[in-house]
Amino acid sequence: MTAGRCLRVLAGFALALLTAGCLTSDPTSPAPSSPVELRLAPGDKIRVNVFGEDKLSGDFQINNDGDISLPLAGTIKGAGLTKAEMEQQIAISLKSSKYLRDPHVTVDVISYRPFYVLGEVKNPGEFPYRSGLNVMSAIAIAGGATYRASTSTVTIQRFGETKSTEAAQSTSVPIMPGDVVRVPERYF
Repeated sequence: MTAGRCLRVLAGFALALLTAGCLTSDPTSPAPSSPVELRLAPGDKIRVNVFGEDKLSGDFQINNDGDISLPLAGTIKGAGLTKAEMEQQIAISLKSSKYLRDPHVTVDVISYRPFYVLGEVKNPGEFPYRSGLNVMSAIAIAGGATYRASTSTVTIQRFGETKSTEAAQSTSVPIMPGDVVRVPERYF
């Protein structure tokens, strides 16, 4: 290999490393294409399975205080936790009760709290949340837009927030459990 070609290969390799360094994002933030991990909140229904302990397993709903009460584990704060975090909390509670030495716990979400679509849609109201929901599918679930509806924007009030934000009517805008989507009237 000639010195010039070797230098070009090294320069290309260095450029690739620099470009890769510029393109990587903060490792603590989720990748844009990765799904958002949903957190539990009051109204969510979960199924708790404790391996080998049928009497400790069952379906539970997170109450208005954000807690669930489990046999032998007691009351556990579930609001704000992910499924994996909830599994850990239940296992820790069962272990500390000294009933089980090494509990194996799984948590499945039976249903999340509903979302709401209001305004210029054919059937405004409350709807069960589904995974992968976006603004356009929420409008479709509500029967579609009326002839007076805006075709460009909606307002979304996220669960637990007091202010609404304007968003584009797009399949790239996710809807979360408990969200209130309002389709405004268009201006001629």
